[in-house]
Amino acid sequence: MSAGKKPALICPAGSLPALKAAVDHGADAVYAGFKNATNARNFAGLNLDDKALATGIEYARGRGKKVLIAINTYPQPGRVEEWHQAVDAAAGFGVDAIILADVGLLAYARERYPDLPLHLSVQGSATNYEAINFCQREFGIRRVVLPRVLTLAQVKDLIAHTEVEVEVFGFGSLCVMNEGRCWLSSYATGESPNTVGACSPARFVRWEKRPAQTGETPGEHMDARLNGILIDTFAPQEAAGYPTLCKGRFEVRGDTYYALEEPTSLNVLEVLPQIIEIGVAAIKVEGRQRSPAYVAQVTRVLRAALDRALQAAQNVGAYRVDDAWQAELARVAEGQQATLGAYNRPWR
Repeated sequence: MSAGKKPALICPAGSLPALKAAVDHGADAVYAGFKNATNARNFAGLNLDDKALATGIEYARGRGKKVLIAINTYPQPGRVEEWHQAVDAAAGFGVDAIILADVGLLAYARERYPDLPLHLSVQGSATNYEAINFCQREFGIRRVVLPRVLTLAQVKDLIAHTEVEVEVFGFGSLCVMNEGRCWLSSYATGESPNTVGACSPARFVRWEKRPAQTGETPGEHMDARLNGILIDTFAPQEAAGYPTLCKGRFEVRGDTYYALEEPTSLNVLEVLPQIIEIGVAAIKVEGRQRSPAYVAQVTRVLRAALDRALQAAQNVGAYRVDDAWQAELARVAEGQQATLGAYNRPWR
């Protein structure tokens, strides 16, 4: 994508109400998944059945928006036909693109539906232009969703060496591991986050109340465990976050702290002009598991910020981040904290 061009705003649609909320509040495209194992967010009560998907496509198309389908899990042994059927179904609905991670599915989709746009999922973990160009050459991908581990300088260099459109995350939970295939979570639970839809799957989570121990704040404490492993301890009145393993507090050489990553959400409002300038084609909002209210709130803020950044790039006005935008996003951020993540780290 040429530098300075308008990036598309891609928003989550974990349900039909969420899809409509994204479209109504300024998304250029939404991404959804089927109610089966081909979808990395295959949770009860989420995702679209055939009727809802048809309704959602009609709703989005009637307003000039696009619908993308994520078939982003890896086929399991002896069950590859289920994933082929999902590709067939997405093509049958006439979606605007399919988001895939598995190279076998990429090959299948390209052979069966050569005119259907294919995007390489963040689950594919492509972090360099050689991998991306390979997937373009072999499977004809048109866009890649980058993992949230690259600095803006690295993203800029990558864009300069590929013709594939580049999509980056702009808001939502921050992953510092191998996207969707966290080895920490797999080690602790024996389950792949890619196939169960989340790191720290809920069935392994336990909350245990207990009285204060020696040296702790008096009162009832809460221990959070993942498959028996202590992830965090919360003092009385302290907000207790979900026990994601990489965002727990651990004792390291006598100190207890967030040793890997703090519970926080990625928020790129401050660097939107730089993201536009380096030629990013699309900005993605994480959160298909979140509510329609979340989708509406985040989409609305990012739409306003992106439009202002684009105007500033055209010398219509200086870009600034409204305090109200940050306050709105803070209310739905993990731990009510925000970070630029790897985008703003000095190392390369």
